[in-house]
Amino acid sequence: MIPALIWLAAGVALMVAEVLSGDLVLIMLGVGALAGGASASITGETAIDVAVFAVVSVGLLVLARPALKRRFLTGPSVKTNTEALVGAEAVVTSTVDLDGGQVKLGGEVWSARSFSEDQRMEPGERVTVVEISGATAVVSAAHLR
Repeated sequence: MIPALIWLAAGVALMVAEVLSGDLVLIMLGVGALAGGASASITGETAIDVAVFAVVSVGLLVLARPALKRRFLTGPSVKTNTEALVGAEAVVTSTVDLDGGQVKLGGEVWSARSFSEDQRMEPGERVTVVEISGATAVVSAAHLR
């Protein structure tokens, strides 16, 4: 019974320590220790308890940890700054062609140029931002999405 309590204490201590590390390693070892404690309460054989601990811990580290890290430790991809403007719709304020022009994008007036040389967009026309090149929005006619 004492070995099972030692495994239980080790498992709980590892899980509590995970709060400080946040790398999902100690929690896997803690679950392995709890499994070792369960084995100790059933079998009482130290070699079996250690083997159960090792198999469960390694299995969790190899199989569960990568999936959990992807799920919990990497946040959603949030586009910011100019990345967020790509794909947005803008309104032409002065004629836009390959040489330049202006569009109203996100409430601000931006310098703009057309994406292809044969496009010419007139004021009031809706366009789509294809990319941001420096401080210039590269746009294409909205219907060409």
